[in-house]
Amino acid sequence: MPTTEQTTLLLLQPRGFCAGVIRAIEVVELALKKLGRPIYVRKEIVHNRHVVEDLAARGAVFVESLQEVPSGAVVIFSAHGVSPSVRQEAIQRGLHVIDATCPLVTKVHFEVIRYSREGYSIILIGHRDHDEVIGTLGEAPQAICVISSVEEVDSLEVKDPERVVYLTQTTLGLDETSEIVAALKRRFPGIQGPCVQDICYATENRQAAVKLVAREADAILVVGAENSSNSNRLVEVARRSGTDAYLISCAADIQPRWLDGRRHLGITAGASTPDFLVEQVVDRLKSWGFTSIREVEWTPEDVRFALPAELTS
Repeated sequence: MPTTEQTTLLLLQPRGFCAGVIRAIEVVELALKKLGRPIYVRKEIVHNRHVVEDLAARGAVFVESLQEVPSGAVVIFSAHGVSPSVRQEAIQRGLHVIDATCPLVTKVHFEVIRYSREGYSIILIGHRDHDEVIGTLGEAPQAICVISSVEEVDSLEVKDPERVVYLTQTTLGLDETSEIVAALKRRFPGIQGPCVQDICYATENRQAAVKLVAREADAILVVGAENSSNSNRLVEVARRSGTDAYLISCAADIQPRWLDGRRHLGITAGASTPDFLVEQVVDRLKSWGFTSIREVEWTPEDVRFALPAELTS
């Protein structure tokens, strides 16, 4: 538990929902309102079980495979995107598809299509088992090699070392990714990269805020799901900055021993974490003596993505 000295909660801004997550959730909500039940959603719409359970309670049916969706039904693709084979399966089964893929993920898909058509070998930096990477890989599996560490760079084999490009998952750690990119440039001096980095603005902003607070905080709590890539990266960023950090899904996950001797505790949340979970964490900590609260803002966010036309017309 905290000491009897002045204790402070440092609430990081920005935190929580990003524009892509807000859009994906709104897609499901609007589809339920305009088209009625049932609305099927392939995979978790975003990586947070609280969001999924809330939408399921309103009538959304979450499935792992399109085989679970009745022919002709409405199905929504999650924010993480899907491969062309999934899209083709939906067409063959006569499904009405509404695409909630984050536009920043779609950008990476378009980059893959472009570079594969131009004959490039594509190095995709990301986590092989993540839904986003699985979908991106499906655009050109014959041209893509997925790596997730510096150590994998030396073993890469490409068709033409002069025609190599790297792309990245949108939710990676910036520092770790920079190290991998540097290793790739040493191995392939002529390697190209995206004109604008693939790691999304929200991922970058939340990591920058963690670095800022890590100078002052004794520890940082990251509210997010275990399968949320960007939430896990926030924990890693804090620890790389020399600050203890813990990933929690809700207030009940907080271990009192984590708070022993802590005077300044940072609080942030992954991009798919609803704010009510953060509020519950704050309330729990206030009851344990962290009564002083200070907002620490890195940068304001005002990004919004347009909804699919079929839901707004």
